[in-house]
Amino acid sequence: MKMILVRRFRVLILMVFLLACALHIVLDLLPKLERRAERPSGEPGCSCAQPAAEAAAPGWAQARGRPGEPSAAGDAGWPNKHTLRILQDFSSDPASNLTSHSLEKLPPAAEPAERASKGQEPGDPRPRDPAHKPLLRDPGPWRSAPPPGPSREGSLLARLFEHPLYRGAIPPLTEDDVLFNVNSDIRFNPKAAENPDWPREGAEGEELLPTGEVALDSYPNWLKFHIGINRYELYSRHNPAIEALLQDLGSQKITSVAMKSGGTQLKLIMTFQNYGQALFKPMKQTREQETPPDFFYFSDYERHNAEIAAFHLDRILDFRRVPPVAGRMVNMTKEIRDVTRDKKLWRTFFVSPANNICFYGECSYYCSTEHALCGRPDQIEGSLAAFLPDLSLAKRKTWRNPWRRSYHKRKKAEWEVDPDYCEEVKQTPPYDSGHRILDIMDMTIFDFLMGNMDRHHYETFEKFGNETFIIHLDNGRGFGKYAHDELSILVPLQQCCRVRKSTYLRLQLLAKDEYKLSLLMAESLQRDRVAPVLFRLHLEALDRRLRIVLQAVRDCVERDGLRGVVEDDLDPGHRTSTER
Repeated sequence: MKMILVRRFRVLILMVFLLACALHIVLDLLPKLERRAERPSGEPGCSCAQPAAEAAAPGWAQARGRPGEPSAAGDAGWPNKHTLRILQDFSSDPASNLTSHSLEKLPPAAEPAERASKGQEPGDPRPRDPAHKPLLRDPGPWRSAPPPGPSREGSLLARLFEHPLYRGAIPPLTEDDVLFNVNSDIRFNPKAAENPDWPREGAEGEELLPTGEVALDSYPNWLKFHIGINRYELYSRHNPAIEALLQDLGSQKITSVAMKSGGTQLKLIMTFQNYGQALFKPMKQTREQETPPDFFYFSDYERHNAEIAAFHLDRILDFRRVPPVAGRMVNMTKEIRDVTRDKKLWRTFFVSPANNICFYGECSYYCSTEHALCGRPDQIEGSLAAFLPDLSLAKRKTWRNPWRRSYHKRKKAEWEVDPDYCEEVKQTPPYDSGHRILDIMDMTIFDFLMGNMDRHHYETFEKFGNETFIIHLDNGRGFGKYAHDELSILVPLQQCCRVRKSTYLRLQLLAKDEYKLSLLMAESLQRDRVAPVLFRLHLEALDRRLRIVLQAVRDCVERDGLRGVVEDDLDPGHRTSTER
């Protein structure tokens, strides 16, 4: 009797298993059959030409089960396989780079880009020796090109970039001073990665060499940006590829989307048709909204417009340490849902009671139905930040900011209670030599002008050691309060009383009426596709905070003297006080 019961139990388990398998097969096939039966035209889920209720609901009613096959138009359901390069990465955490690496093997069309990154010609199985060809760096004509932005007469920005303080040259570059030593005969054909039906800006002017190779000037702009990185700057002052890259971020066709792993809030990695990649931060607040007064700095929203404004502010200050960022309106249906292979992201899409397309993804904060990101009906605004070169090609070192906050509701950091904290920092490598402490002061001024309290780490390119600039990444928590100036951000400057002469002179210049910082920012931001980027009161706050920074430097000069505070970096033979 016992054996009979055991056998019946085994048969029951087997039947349950077979039933579960059959159910999975049905769930896989049902969405595809429904889509074919109910959407014969192959149109994607949301068509903004229809009323919102008709545009959103039908497409999503059939697409909620599981991603299906592409429609006749090639837009709905799961997309065909797209190439994800390994040439770029935005993350400071190497582990979080997984989503920006290839999710499958590179198809043949991707080989030119992949081999170009390795110093290898397509079709040549062996790497070429970089010593036998001239090096690609930041080409000479770029440096003599017109200043970025409009050059029309009367442009305040054009006049600023013609000022002597914005025309100083960097030292001559050696092989050790450029991030990439690339052979000048490497071929890269962007057309190999493009759909000929998709119009690409500037395609008419593409120049071909007599051999059929694409000329250096026809390299994709993200690659020109990477090639131009050196020990002293992320990009040169008058590099036309930067303006072109900003245009690409706002117009290039999006071919693939995935969630970025890590981080407290939702970010998406978007891949373009020319193999470029960018980090997308969606709009969470309107321009005039301020950070609620009861929010801690570490739970504040990350604002897409702060990322855009930070790039323009960094360039106006002549730091050039923020990767290019541009605003863009994105179609959540065609440019996110229909091209993503990220199942976790795809499953969070839904239609709101107002018949808008929404999604929320996965992250630590604000990733729930209550904090969903909703379009109108499927258009959403966001920022796109160009990726830096991939960590496998250009390693970066992550440093803990000495003036990092405690990220605790009650505890304070050491610098908040010890007025002599800077003396301890200046005795600790790498702050005991070189110009790293001056870089921290630049970053402090930059963050104070934005009101950014969330600078816990910073990065440098490992190849250049300690004698290089700081990269100003992740600026989304700036520009949160226009009516409040967070003076604690200035503590590093007040404790150390050190600043570059070039920085100090530029700050004084931007405080003058003829070069007013708020007017320069307004003009620079006006060219972005989602302008106006900043609320008027945020622009006015920039001028007010600039006066506070200058007063802090004057207080230091009164206490320690001009020579003890201002480092003369404009003298070619100068040495920092830590090297004397």
